[in-house]
Amino acid sequence: MIDIKIANSIHAATDTTRNVVSVDVHSRKKKISHDFKNKVAYSPLINAHDHLASNWSPRTGTRNTYINIHIWVEETKHSESYLERCKIWTNNGDFDLTTGNAKELVLLGMYKNIFSGVHIIHDHVKPQKPEYYGWFDIYVVPDFAYCKSISFLDLYNSISPEDEMKKSKGIVPFIIHLAEGVDNTSIQEFDILLQKDLLHRNTLIVHGIALERENLKKIAEAKASVCWCPGSNMSLYRKTLDVPTAIKEGVNITIGTDSTISGGGNLFDEIRHAKRTYPDIPTKLIYEMVTKNAETALLLYDNNLLDNRKNLLILDKKHDDVYENLLYQDVENIDLLIHQSKPIYGNLNYFEDFELQVDSYEIIKVGNKEKFIIGKPTQILQKINEILGYKKNFPYLPF
Repeated sequence: MIDIKIANSIHAATDTTRNVVSVDVHSRKKKISHDFKNKVAYSPLINAHDHLASNWSPRTGTRNTYINIHIWVEETKHSESYLERCKIWTNNGDFDLTTGNAKELVLLGMYKNIFSGVHIIHDHVKPQKPEYYGWFDIYVVPDFAYCKSISFLDLYNSISPEDEMKKSKGIVPFIIHLAEGVDNTSIQEFDILLQKDLLHRNTLIVHGIALERENLKKIAEAKASVCWCPGSNMSLYRKTLDVPTAIKEGVNITIGTDSTISGGGNLFDEIRHAKRTYPDIPTKLIYEMVTKNAETALLLYDNNLLDNRKNLLILDKKHDDVYENLLYQDVENIDLLIHQSKPIYGNLNYFEDFELQVDSYEIIKVGNKEKFIIGKPTQILQKINEILGYKKNFPYLPF
């Protein structure tokens, strides 16, 4: 147990000058004294929808706008960016991310999230082998039922969505891309969801661009959830979920980045996209979407996983309102990120205080600050460069 001067961050950001809480860190018991002036503490963030193996760059797609996701998927298969990524790892159809160099890709996706204050992710790919979920230094949700598409079942799903829902037993989330587009196919998907009896408390609908008020009422009645991905949606469709109506109807809304290949950025970017898209939504509510609302949507009820004595995000104070402060954050503004009692990213002055093992971290320069980062991200990038034969840049990496 290490006592440091921070804010109580149980689903509410507060000024770090007000009180002291204890944060468990794998180190000797002692007090750490730091100047927390101009810092703010938060619960670390949750990204409810990412595709970790698809955080490639640049975006794919040749059109200014699409009518549904399936057209974009088919075009993407022939894009330069996608084909470049395939030089690292190619999906042979079974979506097994424990094969080939897929590990390098998904760990890049992990760092995208760490560098935006995220400590829990849902990776929307079919459930992987248990070893996959042990690769990460943050929590990648391992237990869920999966449906990629309800309109194109033969293309994307290994078993029927009805069987996936049965497998969930209502105790793990049933996560489904739905109504991702603006055409009739997208609009009709919600009716198919109802016909197949797939709208339940554990249902998490991703995107939901074409959902109408009556659909949103039914979602709220079922106590189901919707994951909003404004950056990706506006990039591909110039339209996104009707969030103000969803809020009025009482829908539990969380936020996801989607992948960078489809247009989403990191979660800091997504918070800004959300505020730009609907300026009247209070930023406090947006913060709740990436913390407690996400816990509800992903059925995260593990008190140990969510214990604020073990998880902490400290950011630079860039705005007097602690929620508005989130709109001004980027990778260099993270003072410290702790997940499950393990410091995973932060300013170098914590490194000796926490007595961290040098072999488990890298020291990197971010802006004009030296920081430590868990793992070996520069080595991963070096391996990717060696495979490609040239230097590849990713906008979410600070080096």
